[in-house]
Amino acid sequence: MQSLCFSLCPRFAVVLNRKTVKFRAFSSDSSNQSRGGLPRFFSDVIPPSKGSVVRVQGDEFWHMTKVLRLSIDDRIELFNGKGGLVEGCIEKIDRTGADIISLEDPKLVSVNTTQWHVFAAFGTLKGGRSDWLIEKCTELGASSVTPLLTERSPSISENRVDRLQRVILAAAKQCQRLHEMTLNPPLKVGGLLPIVSQSKLSFIAAAEATPVLNALALSQRESVGSIIIGPEGDFTEAEVTSILRAGATAVGLGPHRLRVETATVALLSTAMLWSDSQPLTDS
Repeated sequence: MQSLCFSLCPRFAVVLNRKTVKFRAFSSDSSNQSRGGLPRFFSDVIPPSKGSVVRVQGDEFWHMTKVLRLSIDDRIELFNGKGGLVEGCIEKIDRTGADIISLEDPKLVSVNTTQWHVFAAFGTLKGGRSDWLIEKCTELGASSVTPLLTERSPSISENRVDRLQRVILAAAKQCQRLHEMTLNPPLKVGGLLPIVSQSKLSFIAAAEATPVLNALALSQRESVGSIIIGPEGDFTEAEVTSILRAGATAVGLGPHRLRVETATVALLSTAMLWSDSQPLTDS
């Protein structure tokens, strides 16, 4: 008999058929971080062993108790942004926080793909476009994002940096990511050059350059790679020349002029899919 399943909340689903209406708790499979199941919350410190207790406070406590309305004895997951994950249970709630007791020893999930570091000149983006860029970089698995300061994108406000940190955490929780994406301090092009010179995989988006798939076909997967995206109006000729001389490869992203956030996501997603399909070199 065919059934219909409607999601009611992170903890329960209702299954309807002609004869029965029943509730069942979602199960959690922490070996597959993309499947979801239990509500997941960030904690700098996770319980070191089964039976240990940690306290969750601040925004995560508010989301746990006021938004999701979880209560004592509800099961959750805690992650620390460094690959640590543990299933726990809410043991106590008071005005300032919740005590979480671990139901198992914590798991440590290792990173097994290329660590792509994104350098994008998005300081002048407006209307939530930088939020979208950061959110998608988090979902796609970028290891870090660095605001790149160029002649045509010379600054980024501190208030925006604080906001982007909150975007990263929300996106990491939504996509079930266990390893945090780092938002680095803004960097000038001159500071980027030593990073490029030390990276065996370094790509800069450029109009009329070799198509990115062709460039990747000639590359070998490495443990670390860099992706460089210019500002609205593009890099200056001198900036492009200095980055290429440092060792970056210019790659094209198609015949159309792309916005900064579109180019970033297009190049990052292509690089992630390529590196996931390639064996890691021994170098």
